[in-house]
Amino acid sequence: MDSKTSKPSKQAGSASGSNDLAEFAQRARKIRKDRLEGYREQSLRIHPWVCARCGREFTQKNLHLLTVHHKDHNHDNNPPDGSNWENLCVYCHDNEHGRYAEDAPDENVAVIDEPTDSMTHNPFAALGDMMKKKKT
Repeated sequence: MDSKTSKPSKQAGSASGSNDLAEFAQRARKIRKDRLEGYREQSLRIHPWVCARCGREFTQKNLHLLTVHHKDHNHDNNPPDGSNWENLCVYCHDNEHGRYAEDAPDENVAVIDEPTDSMTHNPFAALGDMMKKKKT
């Protein structure tokens, strides 16, 4: 530091600044390497940039909308050959997880032993009559 001011001297600041910059660059390279080794990046390298359900194609511009789905729903099962992954658009991925949630038992919900034979309300009950009236 300069004895007359509270500012650090240029020499000390530049040495510290270059060390900070080198550390920042090293951290950035490590983060990039870790990300590239992640299952999403691996799947994007292995599989085509196409949704496996709806067939939508992706480019670099909209690639953020393409997700990697674990077929067995186990995020720890990441074989290097990508056999547990499929690329899905965000919409199909949400749909898949919605279906999985419906099939999975919910531990917080009590199971009712009485079977439900039919619904009590049919929202389309009068639809046939309405369609016949409209045709005439």
